[in-house]
Amino acid sequence: MELRSMEVKRYVVGPYGANLYVVWDRDTREGIIIDPGEVYDEIKNYIKENGIKVKHILLTHGHFDHIGGVEEIRAFTGGKVAISEEDAPMLLDPSQNLSEMVFKKVICSPADIILKDKDVLGFGNYYVEVISTPGHTKGSVCFKIGDVYFTGDTLFRGSIGRHDFPGGNFETLMASIKERLLTLKDETVIYPGHGDFSTIGREKRLNMFLKNLV
Repeated sequence: MELRSMEVKRYVVGPYGANLYVVWDRDTREGIIIDPGEVYDEIKNYIKENGIKVKHILLTHGHFDHIGGVEEIRAFTGGKVAISEEDAPMLLDPSQNLSEMVFKKVICSPADIILKDKDVLGFGNYYVEVISTPGHTKGSVCFKIGDVYFTGDTLFRGSIGRHDFPGGNFETLMASIKERLLTLKDETVIYPGHGDFSTIGREKRLNMFLKNLV
């Protein structure tokens, strides 16, 4: 799939520096939003000024720093909220999404779409494939568009996701990375849930957490 008309706009949101992505097709103006941890006026203005019709609000997992702006952006765009079956209860429960531990409790309405591995959603001329990568949470997923992966808190530039929260598991996380991500082409671009973008090849070479997997 060629990505010539696909635009990826990143915003770093919230006190924990989570990445919110607005991904859209310049030809059709349809788009998606990935992991709205918080929503700023700047983000709304970007959507409005570019005439983006948001079809889906996709969640890589259910932690509060990735879902805190779900209700606001759902109301603003009318996009359908999608999350994995395992993480769907986290939208409803501050103790599960961990917001109970911090400054404000996050409680969302139920998801519109429940995702499973290999599900496919569309926007504009593009398709998003759901890749199940549990380990950070039970239901963590990545989103694949062509040779671009949005990896949430599974794999970062130079690091990996935490596995010490409820539902996390180190062995499961490492298996997900090894079997679902490190098998990809080296030039595959990853956009993580925190920090800068990278490539699979760079992580194979430089990510110290992966040295025993490569």
